[in-house]
Amino acid sequence: MVEGSPTDAQLDFHERGDAAGPSSDSSWSMDCSTVLRVKSIHISSAILAAKSLYFHELFLNGIKESAQRDVTIQIHATEEEALMDLLNFMYSNNLSANQATALLDVLLAAHKFKVASCMRYCSKLLRKIPMTSESALLYLDLPSSILMAEAAQPLMDSAKKFLAVKYKDISKIQEEVLKLPLAGIEAVLSSDDLQAASEDTIYDLVLKWAHTHYPKSVERKEVLAKRLVHLIRFPYMTCRKLKKVLNCNDFHPEFASKAVLEALFFKAETPHRQRALAVDEPNAVSCRFIERAYKYRPVKVVDFELPHQQCVVYLDLKRGECALLFPTGRVYSQAFHLGGQGFFLSAHCNMDQQGTYHCFGLFLGMQEKGSASFAVDYEFAARSKSTEGYVSKYKGNYTFTGGKAVGYRNLFGVHWQTFIQDDSNYFMNGILHLRAELTIRHFDLAR
Repeated sequence: MVEGSPTDAQLDFHERGDAAGPSSDSSWSMDCSTVLRVKSIHISSAILAAKSLYFHELFLNGIKESAQRDVTIQIHATEEEALMDLLNFMYSNNLSANQATALLDVLLAAHKFKVASCMRYCSKLLRKIPMTSESALLYLDLPSSILMAEAAQPLMDSAKKFLAVKYKDISKIQEEVLKLPLAGIEAVLSSDDLQAASEDTIYDLVLKWAHTHYPKSVERKEVLAKRLVHLIRFPYMTCRKLKKVLNCNDFHPEFASKAVLEALFFKAETPHRQRALAVDEPNAVSCRFIERAYKYRPVKVVDFELPHQQCVVYLDLKRGECALLFPTGRVYSQAFHLGGQGFFLSAHCNMDQQGTYHCFGLFLGMQEKGSASFAVDYEFAARSKSTEGYVSKYKGNYTFTGGKAVGYRNLFGVHWQTFIQDDSNYFMNGILHLRAELTIRHFDLAR
């Protein structure tokens, strides 16, 4: 470039070909490739330098003190069309490419030549094209430097959202989820709206996926540690499953201990503090304190061994969750254990005993396992605004066998509308706090 004439220069494009395919080397060096042909294009160095940080640095550092007017760029033959479209964009802010594959090629060229405005434009056009699983996975499989580029974030976010919605109910399409590549499973696990029975099932799914795609222990540990473990929400796993985490050979012992300890501390926090942690969490690396849309609601359990085997179970339900139960819905808690047997709570919107109006019901059930029958004393309680504490609502005794349930159809003795209304006495800051106390007096083996 002549120092006194900075507005005009000539680009010599050396097209090369090799057996390895297009190069992703940002230096665009020729290595041992064969030069196919040279194409010269007259350009305005001022326009290119203004739109492209690559050309700005090239013109500033490469030929500033030289009398040379030619700038040589070496590209692969397959990249010519995308690069010509990119040059045209820097002049006109328009692209001739309108198909996904062509736009993706221009996006790659724009990234290599540091033309952020063109990357944003390509991202915008690609988002207008109907997304498919194949295209979403293709976008998420781009080089990490592109995935992290601010100009490409809207496209990456759209791809992740598409996959998260498509594979939302993983319990119904688990086999499809297991076939996803790493970028796909990351997008699915990142979703707060993922519908699963519990975080325990998600944990099992992650390990199953890792064993399927990475049969070698060393590779599996590395992928889990670097890409997947931060997507598992350990604080919402059951204590029984957390015990298994400590003994899992797929995790480094230090990480397993830290994850379990953090989860237990979270479970020990008050509901208010838990919600505060969840609010602060979006600013963190992961969202481990945010509760997903579990089909079985998490519970807190306090166990006692003496003088009788006893457990106190706390179940919190949001007002929105309860509202969705009308007119005949029900929601189940995660399983909890007493005397070696699994139990669960279920909240219902049902008709009262006389069948005259809808109301809120709470039931206690035993899972269909084992051959023992249990005589259980139980008590249901709920917090109220008037007392700010738990108030007993129903007591009883029942001999459980597998699959049986007992409870009360109208726990609060009011119509559904009274129970769910904004000034309801039973919702505190939009949360319904329920408690069940279970005590085993004795049990008999079924014959």
